Amino acid sequence: MTTETSLYGQSLYDLAAEEGLSEEILDEMEAVEKIFKENPDYITLLLEPSVPRRERLGLLEEAFGDQIHPYLKNFLMILLENSLLRGFSACCRTYRASYNKDHGIEEAIVTSAVALSDEQIRSLKAKLEKMSGKTVLLTQKVDSSVLGGLRVEIGGKLLDGTVMGRLADLRKKVSETVL
Repeated sequence: MTTETSLYGQSLYDLAAEEGLSEEILDEMEAVEKIFKENPDYITLLLEPSVPRRERLGLLEEAFGDQIHPYLKNFLMILLENSLLRGFSACCRTYRASYNKDHGIEEAIVTSAVALSDEQIRSLKAKLEKMSGKTVLLTQKVDSSVLGGLRVEIGGKLLDGTVMGRLADLRKKVSETVL
């Protein structure tokens, strides 16, 4: 993430928060980000120098029109005019981080060998919320290489209770032992 895209994302968040629109614009940004990820050729077209600037701005207007808040639409046009549209995902990350910080939200990723049940997810989420003192947005990943147990990433910390993690710790201890 560049400093430039961080500044853009933070500036949009500051404006949206001041106007009481931070949640609405976050939801719309996530929808636009999804569209861009599903249609990477669209970004390429919008950044194509052989397409006149006015036409590229028109394509953006045509695609989103009144479907997104004018602040977000203008933000996209500014990114387009400054050839920073490829940095939109980084802007979204900065915006989301500021939103989460202001709203006491912590994002967490849990990795397990098999999908967790709804009850297990609820229980883990409750424990993480108690531990962090924040509302937790939990994302689940399934990775059979962990063999068993859970690996949780939250607040820049890694809590590794996986079989693979324990084996790695054991391997490290054995290699440190002098025979």
